[in-house]
Amino acid sequence: MATKTDYKLKKKDFRQVNRRNLFGNQLGWNYEKMQGSGYLFIILPQLRKLYGDHTPELKAAMKAHNQFFNTNPYVNTMITGIDLALEEKEGIGSLETVSGLKTGLMGPFAAIGDSIFASLIPAIMGAIAANMAIQKNPFGLLLWLIVNFIVMYIRWIQLPLAYKEGTNLVTRMRGQLSALTDAAILLGVYVVGALVATLVNVKVPFVAHIGKVTVDLQNEIDMILPKLVPAVIVALIYWLLGKKKMTSTKAIFIVIVVAVVCSALGILGKAS
Repeated sequence: MATKTDYKLKKKDFRQVNRRNLFGNQLGWNYEKMQGSGYLFIILPQLRKLYGDHTPELKAAMKAHNQFFNTNPYVNTMITGIDLALEEKEGIGSLETVSGLKTGLMGPFAAIGDSIFASLIPAIMGAIAANMAIQKNPFGLLLWLIVNFIVMYIRWIQLPLAYKEGTNLVTRMRGQLSALTDAAILLGVYVVGALVATLVNVKVPFVAHIGKVTVDLQNEIDMILPKLVPAVIVALIYWLLGKKKMTSTKAIFIVIVVAVVCSALGILGKAS
């Protein structure tokens, strides 16, 4: 029995995979296989075309793909494209290579995707859009929508690019993946630092009167290091999030309560 059909993937196949990826990548997510079931769901129609319906090869391919898989959902179709290119060319004999490829690439692509699409872009563009919204500039909303449309477009074009380039893409990008991840992380650190200084508007309003001398505590702190109070607050929040049983939701409520209490007591105030 043939290990594959002679079917060649077409543009309509890429569109179908992309649609399924956008809306079904996390379907069936679980702690055992994570995105494994979603990965199989995304490419199942194409596997049926490559191996035929109800064939032993299709069953073997489905079993192979319904295994542990987890990477950033914004770049996962880079792996899917290479996978489909190999299976189209070599059939069932490529499954072992594909399995190794998925295992080897999901970590590096997760690091890149998380750094750029889950951290860097939301932090930078979200802060800019939010700052515009605070200033009653409607372009803030439009900017955020534009950014997300661009991200969706990037997700859409990855698949045919990876399919066309195949394993050559991995070979060429091998040295660039690590450098790109490091650059994204470094840029993210600089951006977060800038956002802390510009958007965390907190000061110490306490003013002491010692005889005829007035001591403004905030001015004294600024003489030591400008924006020291926002930096300390952000550092404390990061430390708080590092606790095992702490979640971002809990941290938000703690910040709200502490901010209200400190404001009522005159310990902290909003910087002008």
